[in-house]
Amino acid sequence: MSRTGALSAGAGAGPAGEGTSVRAGWTVAAAPLLAALTALFAVFLTGFDQRSAMPPDVAARFYGFFLDRYPLFAFALVYGLARVLAAALAPSPASVPRRLIGAAIGLALLLGVSLHPTFGGMVLRAGFGTGSGAFLNGTPMTLAYAMGAAAAAGVFGLALGLGVLLTGRAPAPPARSRLRGAGRALLNGLTAFLALWFAAAVIGLARDAGLGPWPRRLLDARDLVVAAALLTVAALPHMVLVAARRPALTLRGQRHARPGPAGGAA
Repeated sequence: MSRTGALSAGAGAGPAGEGTSVRAGWTVAAAPLLAALTALFAVFLTGFDQRSAMPPDVAARFYGFFLDRYPLFAFALVYGLARVLAAALAPSPASVPRRLIGAAIGLALLLGVSLHPTFGGMVLRAGFGTGSGAFLNGTPMTLAYAMGAAAAAGVFGLALGLGVLLTGRAPAPPARSRLRGAGRALLNGLTAFLALWFAAAVIGLARDAGLGPWPRRLLDARDLVVAAALLTVAALPHMVLVAARRPALTLRGQRHARPGPAGGAA
């Protein structure tokens, strides 16, 4: 194929490629929320609660103050784990071994900061310690709560972002200067943190929003609706951010690609 023909074919396939990229971006972005909602529905349908039979060591690790106070974090953790897996399965130039190893490390890291030494891990302890400490020092309750949510989102987001990065996700096209590249990375990190900050603040209000005392008793239909609504609202900004970022990276990468001798990308 001639160089001109290849360029013409690439231009003709542009809209189709853009549509495919957008659909793939939304698939990757929506999968974690669907996983979290599926876990929620499974808990509802199976009647799983604190009275369900579990090994004593497992029950001692999960049940306690943090699960009772922040029950929706259990499903937020499912969201995070699914986000790492979705990034590993999404199209990218990384090899299969790189994806497998990166995903395994990312999952272990996220589980570690969320479940060690018990449920909530460093994530909820950072949030609770920061918020309660600020309140005891005279900070208004609303501001103290926001500070606690920010601390929890920072720990969770750092582990999640590193886990996604280790899977070898599609890189952004090179910037024209180091300063511009650093600015773009800073902006991406800031927007992701703000989305997770919002999510942490929303799921932390589960009890105030009317969620019943699960896991001390079964989830009823009303609890299911409240929990599903809160999880969806909490995840929406992050989901939209991920969906918008993947097609943008792909399309910018295509624009920066150099045609090779036969008209392909070098």
